[in-house]
Formats: sequence, structure tokens, C-alpha cells
Amino acid sequence: MTIPAKDINLPILHLIGEEADKLHLECYVIGGWVRDLLLHRHSKDIDVVVVGSGIELARAVALRLGKGAHLAVFKTYGTAQVKKGEQEVEFVGARRESYRHESRNPIVEDGTLEDDQNRRDFTINALAICLNSDRYGVLLDPFGGIDDLQEGIIRTPLDPDITFSDDPLRMMRGIRFATQLGFYLDRETFDAIERNRERIGIITKERIVDELQKIMLSRKPSVGWLLLDKTGLLPLIFPELSALKGIETVEGRGHKDVFLHTLKVLDNVADKSDNLWLRWAALLHDIGKPRSKQWEPNTGWTFKNHNYIGAKMLQGIFKRMKLPLNDKLDYVRKLVDLHMRPINLIEDTVTDSAVRRLLFEAGDDIDDLMLLCDADITSKNEEKVQRYHRNYELVRQKMRELEERDRIRNFQPPVMGEEIMQLLGLEPCKEVGELKMAVKDAILDGIIPNEHDAAKAYLLQIAAERGIGKVKGER
Repeated sequence: MTIPAKDINLPILHLIGEEADKLHLECYVIGGWVRDLLLHRHSKDIDVVVVGSGIELARAVALRLGKGAHLAVFKTYGTAQVKKGEQEVEFVGARRESYRHESRNPIVEDGTLEDDQNRRDFTINALAICLNSDRYGVLLDPFGGIDDLQEGIIRTPLDPDITFSDDPLRMMRGIRFATQLGFYLDRETFDAIERNRERIGIITKERIVDELQKIMLSRKPSVGWLLLDKTGLLPLIFPELSALKGIETVEGRGHKDVFLHTLKVLDNVADKSDNLWLRWAALLHDIGKPRSKQWEPNTGWTFKNHNYIGAKMLQGIFKRMKLPLNDKLDYVRKLVDLHMRPINLIEDTVTDSAVRRLLFEAGDDIDDLMLLCDADITSKNEEKVQRYHRNYELVRQKMRELEERDRIRNFQPPVMGEEIMQLLGLEPCKEVGELKMAVKDAILDGIIPNEHDAAKAYLLQIAAERGIGKVKGER
């Protein structure tokens, strides 16, 4: 089969082929770029396999590209990278690989194109297109990858047990491709992942998380998490999420399956937002429920303070999973902690004070929080769903009114600690913090407006009532 010239009429590919011809080297574009070309998906990463020295060809291509081209050589791995502008090409010599049981790092030897295609993870990633001028565009498909693309199948080129045992990360990649492409794992591939799942233990957390991030950014991330569960990988890589599974029944009363509910919330968020960390907040919003679950005879199942418990769990989860321990963690923790607040507002009278406090605590993340809360409505009772959405809109309207009037979002108390000490002749002490908190509470409760003069007058009043300090200038 030959790919139509118009489909691979990229100047960089012709240039690579020309340089390979000069060096008398066979070269092929292979893997994801070919797969995505045939699926009509955009792909900017070009991988070129060379029967011979990939580094030698990369040097020639970089020289031909001239000014602005950057060559990086990795002699240990026999690979090289050429970048110019947004164009990036990876070169590798064709190779065969063998593995030791305790490591996913292969023993590498020079090989043929056939050897190189044999070592690929899936048939759809083993497709290769020749770039040499005499066979430009010829597609080599030794494992039926074209048929698998048409059928939407993820399948290994060789024995899947060997494929996954050799490099267990391929199990995660298979699930990720199924999620990203909307494909399914064929039966033998699925069963082999299940059989070899314990091998995931030799893979670093960083590589596992890299695959999870790609699953999370997929159009429907629940597909990946369900496959991780069904293949038995989930409890090995994310036990806290696996603990959400199942329904417990007492006196004929059961709670919802929190795992399935969580995946529905995640998909609901994914339908509305590409924000990766908002998606993580959706996945983790109920992570504290197993630890907070209780049966109360007069009430039924309760999950009291599960939001607070979940927020406290996140530091340990992020640290173990090698997720970033920075503002991303702070953001997810805030949303997990606050995700019950809006629903409590709509179940009670929506007071100005409660809305002000929510605005203050959520800050600029209030819109993301409300999106998460809307996504959290997964009832099959359509009337109930519509009622909750209407009530949330009332909360939003109240927020808009109060924010326009009181400027509460991310506000700082108009009277700060330094001014309090100066006004009252105080040194740094706990009373300064207490007074500052009292001013903040008065603003949030609507006792005084969010203005400096009003806050200063209130400060002096409560300081006098409490007998704290001495107003500057007072005899």
C-alpha cells in the first residue's frame, strides 16, 4: 500500500528522505505520526527509524536545515532529536530489544526494520512509511494495523504476555490509547493486562502519572479509569480511588456507588472544561467518603465532613503519586474542601453572610467551584436535577449582586495588622490577629461595609469594648 503523495507532502519528510539517500540509509516515519495521519488527527511529533545510524542521519538533517536548527544527541540510547521552530523530529536506529525481569529498560542491539516493528507496543503504532525517494510513501504494515485502525482495536504485535511483562508501562499506554482514540482493547490484550497487572510495580510513579494525565485530558476520561478498574490495575496504582467502589446495604438501605458517581462527575466536568486540575478535583472530590461513612439508624448512610477529610488526604496522595506539591495541589484541595458549601446554601436560606464567606474563601476559583458543584448533580431524577440547577443559579445571582456591591472576592481587610498596632500602641501579639479577624468577620457578616473608614471605626469600638491597647494620642 502507498500513501497518497498529497497526504505526506511535508517538506521536512522529503528533506529527511533526501539526506538518507545521500547516506545510503533506509529510513521510515513510524509510530504515532503515521497512526494519526491515517486517523486524520493532528500530530506534531515525528519519529523516524533508520536502518543504520539514526544519529548520523540526524546530524545531516540538522546541517541541511541550517540556522536555527538544534541537534541533541543521546549516544547512550542511540537516538537524536532535531528541532527547528515548532518542528521536532526524533531519530533512532532500528533495533531489537530484550528484557530482564526486574527492569523495563531493555538490552538494545542493532536490528532490521522488522525487528524494530516487532518491539512496538501496539499494531497501530507499528505502521511505517518509507521516506527514501525510490519508495516514498510506501506503507509497511506487518501486523494488520490498518485493519485495527478501521475496527478501533488496541492489540499487541506479538504475544501480549511478553509485551506487557517486558515493559509494563505498555499496559497503561494501551488503556490510554483506548481512552484517547475511543478504541477498545481486544480480548487477548485485555486478559494479558489483567494477568500481568502486578508487574506495574516496577514502573516509576512519574511515568504512571504521565499516562494518567493523558487519560484525564481525554474527551471522556471515565473510559480510562473504568479500564484501570476492570483490568485490576486501579487498586495497585490508586488504592484510595478503588476504595470508593461498591454499595453497602443495611436494613434494606444502600448508598450510591461512589466510584461510578465520581466518574460521572468527572465526565460532566470534562464536557465543560479542559482545565486538567479542575478534572482532578472532580475525580477526588469524594475521596474522603470511605473514611467518613457511617450508618445511623434514624438517618441512614452519612458521610459527615467527607469534604474536609478528603482535603486532608490530598497532600499524601499527591506526594505518593508524584503530582505537583504546589499551587495545583492548593487549588484541588480548595475545591475538594469547599464542594459541599454551595449545596448547603441551596438547602438552607441563602443568606448574604454565607454567600460572602463562600466568595471570600473560593476567591478567583469560585466559577470553577460552581462548575464542579453543577457536575456533582448526577441523580436520575430529572426533576431533582433541574431543581438543583435552578437553585445554584439563584446562588450565582446572589454572588454577582454581592460581589458588585461589596467586592468580597479575594479581599484583604481594609485595616491591616501594622495599622492596628499603630492605632492602639501595640506590639505584635495575638490580640492584633483577633482584632483583624473581628473586622473581617464584621465585613463578611454585613455588619460594616468593606471600606477603610468604617473598618477603622469598628476596630476602635471593639478594641475599647475589650480593653485592648490605647488609642494613639489618648492621655
